[in-house]
Amino acid sequence: MDARLNEVPCGFLTMEQNGDIIEVNRTLIEWTGYEKQQFMNVHIEKFLTVANKLIFHSYFYPNINIYGYVCEFFIHLRHADGKNIAYLMNARRYERDGMEVTDCILVKMEKRINCELELRTTKANLEAAYKEQKHVLAEIRVLNEEITLKQQELMKINTKLLEVSNTDHLTSIANRRYFQEKIESYVNTFEKKRQIFSLCILDIDFFKKVNDTFGHIVGDVVLRKLAELLKTALRPQDFLARYGGEEFVIIFPNANEIEALNMAQFLNKMVQQANWSEVGSLTISLGVATCEKKCTITSLIAAADEALYASKRNGRNRATHYDFMIKE
Repeated sequence: MDARLNEVPCGFLTMEQNGDIIEVNRTLIEWTGYEKQQFMNVHIEKFLTVANKLIFHSYFYPNINIYGYVCEFFIHLRHADGKNIAYLMNARRYERDGMEVTDCILVKMEKRINCELELRTTKANLEAAYKEQKHVLAEIRVLNEEITLKQQELMKINTKLLEVSNTDHLTSIANRRYFQEKIESYVNTFEKKRQIFSLCILDIDFFKKVNDTFGHIVGDVVLRKLAELLKTALRPQDFLARYGGEEFVIIFPNANEIEALNMAQFLNKMVQQANWSEVGSLTISLGVATCEKKCTITSLIAAADEALYASKRNGRNRATHYDFMIKE
C-alpha cells in the first residue's frame, strides 16, 4: 500500500470480489481498535451488525455489481470494544492483476450525526411550538434560525469531507485518488465520443539531492512552489494533480500530440527560468502521451511514463512525447 494512503485522515480498505479484506490502512486500524491481522482475509460482514448486513446485501452488493461503484453509503462498523461506529463509505470496483477488487474510503460520521440529531431535535421543538403555541411567532423565528445554522454546518462538513478526499494536503492541488477518477472519466468519454486528450507526467530532476542538501522542509517548499507555478501556467480546462513524491500529472483536454508536447515544453522552460532562490536552480523532466485511437488508463499512463524516462535518459530538463519516440 502507498505510504501516503496508509496515513490519510480517512479509512481505506480493499476487498476481493467475495468480500474478503486484503488491504487496510493504519487510520482504519486505529479507529476500530483491531490489529491488522484481524482484518486480513476476513469477510467484511464480520465487522457489521445484523441490520447492517441486511443493508449491505440489499444496497451495497447490487450497486457495486451493477454500476461498479457506491457513493455515500451510510454504515456502522463494530469497534473492537463492541461499540458501533458510523461511517460514510464510497467504493469503486476495478480490475487489478486480473482480479476484480473493490476499494473503499470510509469517513467517520460522528460530528455529522450529532449535528443531524440536533437538527431533528430543533425541528421537533419547532413542530411542538406550532401545535401548542401558534401565537409565539418570535420563538418560532429563533428556532428557524437554529435550523438554518445547523444546515449550514452540515454543508460545511460535507464540503470538508469532499476536500479531504480529493486534495493533496501538502500542495493543495488534486491528489492521486482524484486523478484516477478524472482519467477514468476522460477515457470513458473518449470511448463514447472520440474526444481526444493528452496526459503529461513530470518529475523534478535530482529531487533527492534537494532533500539531502537542503532538508525535507525546503523540499516541501519546492513542491508547493512548483504546484503553484504549474497552476498559474495551465489553461482553465487543464487538470493538475500530485501523483506521488516529486511526480505530478496533467491532463490536457482536446490536445493532440503536437499541442500537448508544445505545452509540456513551455512548462519545461518556465520552470527552468523561474526563481528558485531556495535551492539555486530547478528543472523538470516531462513525458507526454495522447489518447487518439484506442487506449486504456494503464496503457496511457505507461506510455507517458516511458516518455518521461526517455527524457531522463537523454539528459533530463526536457519534454518527450511517446508517439515521437515510436516514430524515431
